[in-house]
Amino acid sequence: MRVTSSLRWKIALTTTAVCCAVAAVLGILVHNVVARQIVGEVRKDADRDLDYALAQYQYGTSHGGVNVAVDPPDLPGALRRLVASGRTGSMVGERAGAPVMWAAGPADDKALAIWLPYEGTRHRLRDIDTAILASAALAAGIVALAGLFLANRISRRLTTTAAVARRISAGDLDARVGFPVEHDGEDGKEATGGGRRRPRYRDEVRDVAVALDSMARSLQERIEAEKRFTADVAHELRTPLTGSLAAAALLPEGRPKEMINDRLKALHLLTEDLLEISRLESGVERADLARVELGEAVRRAVRATRLEASVRVVRDVVVLTDRRRLDRILANLLVNADKHGEPPVEVTVEGPVVVVRDHGPGYPPELIEQGPQRFRTGDPGRGRGHGLGLTIVVGQAAVLEIALSLANAPDGGAMTTLRLPIGRLADESQEVGPSSPD
Repeated sequence: MRVTSSLRWKIALTTTAVCCAVAAVLGILVHNVVARQIVGEVRKDADRDLDYALAQYQYGTSHGGVNVAVDPPDLPGALRRLVASGRTGSMVGERAGAPVMWAAGPADDKALAIWLPYEGTRHRLRDIDTAILASAALAAGIVALAGLFLANRISRRLTTTAAVARRISAGDLDARVGFPVEHDGEDGKEATGGGRRRPRYRDEVRDVAVALDSMARSLQERIEAEKRFTADVAHELRTPLTGSLAAAALLPEGRPKEMINDRLKALHLLTEDLLEISRLESGVERADLARVELGEAVRRAVRATRLEASVRVVRDVVVLTDRRRLDRILANLLVNADKHGEPPVEVTVEGPVVVVRDHGPGYPPELIEQGPQRFRTGDPGRGRGHGLGLTIVVGQAAVLEIALSLANAPDGGAMTTLRLPIGRLADESQEVGPSSPD
């Protein structure tokens, strides 16, 4: 069912069906025309022989030829009634079990009839019908193969375009379909990039591919411009912020100094986050791998945040990972749970899988579907979505090749699952038994 539902088979089957319908109609028309012509020739011969026999009968000469008789018993009833009404006629019938062409006319209130053999004519008609069927089948086969070939070309190009679209949606903005594009040469005629002229024609599949490439190129340019702008702003802010922090430290103690330091530190953290995102998006970050006992690393990372969270190690394992980046991921997840979730916050380690969950309202549906986006926060007073923390989590997880998934727990609360790559297990046999939560 899935094979015949593809575009190539739909086009091929439709083309074949149309060809068969056209061949059937043309075959019927040809059969009728040829049969009428062949039967007409036999009927003409029968009428000529009947006229000769009637002339001989009127002159009283012999009319008892081999194929001539008066009131023969095999004469069809319809033809006998036609003669009784005073008219002549002819029709196909049988005589002694063999097909013949009858022709009869009135002769002294009797029916004078002649007959001609018709078996050869029937064989001739069958041969013609066989030739028509063979020609129709051959034409249908050729058209079906041609339709399948053309449909396969169209389907293959559409499949390539769809695959590139999926790569672009997955984040590979360098992906391109790369179909040749026709453009106007200097003389106004259609030409390729190499200068060879091509006939002007319409190719809808190529138009879709070109539009997709153009969209990807435009999107990539806009994102690159946004990345450059973010990095430039962060770099420009870093130096004056450092100076402002140093100057604020010289202010006299009091509430104004605390407020200034608090805002400057928040702006400094935002600048550092922007710089980190710029480095992650540029693709220059590389993991510094080392053997790490995952359960103990998670405990230390949770304690370093000084946030209320319990750690439960179901099965510990030694992995190859970057301890600093893993700490950054866990810290951002715990801060996000503390800001936007509700206690208790739980961290579970089971082999190479780490789960961080809270018991708050959970992640917004658009966050689960679309993933983290910069400059959007989960605070209702500051908009919808999230801030930079989860964006950094996604970037650092990509550097460590950690599979990250965002979901909501069945009983409520946001749940983030980190799956460290199995290939990074340093010693899967080194396990620590279940331990009590911290």
